[in-house]
Amino acid sequence: MSQPSPQAPRPATLGGLLSALTAALLAACSTPMPPPPVAAPTAPTAPRPAAPVATAPAPAPAAAIPLPPGAQLSSAASAQDYRKDGARHIYAQNSHRIYKGKMPPLLQGVGVMQMDIDSRGQIVSMSWLRPPSHAGARAEIERTARAAAPYPVPQRLGRVTYTDTWLWDQSGQFQLDTLTEGQRDR
Repeated sequence: MSQPSPQAPRPATLGGLLSALTAALLAACSTPMPPPPVAAPTAPTAPRPAAPVATAPAPAPAAAIPLPPGAQLSSAASAQDYRKDGARHIYAQNSHRIYKGKMPPLLQGVGVMQMDIDSRGQIVSMSWLRPPSHAGARAEIERTARAAAPYPVPQRLGRVTYTDTWLWDQSGQFQLDTLTEGQRDR
């Protein structure tokens, strides 16, 4: 049997490795950082006189687009917000034709109309997403929508697509879905 020679390295143990690693980390943390380099003092400089600043004349205000007579402004930030402004406008123009209370269970027509409104509140185009089945209701809704122009000017949007559902009663009175009071069951 041979004995290990006194100069042969001993196998490293996990505990020994962890101890050596911990000691190295602690030694690295305790070493102070070298001080930052000191800048050489500089002689104070005399303040320079400020160069004259040329000021340009204020730009002339952009020519405001004249609003059509009776036009109102809408500060809506989205088409969804504009729906309320558009519906209130139609109601204000047709106050005598707005059905008061809940609508009856059977309506003469229900239609979904889409109108493109320009930056002056004028209708650019009108289309039906779902026309009412009664031809008389369809024609009367189109006439009522056109007669309500100009619509509130969508000043933040520039242009807007206003979509609303028209609930038309056989009496010729109506409500818009945006401001409806609902519909009776019977």
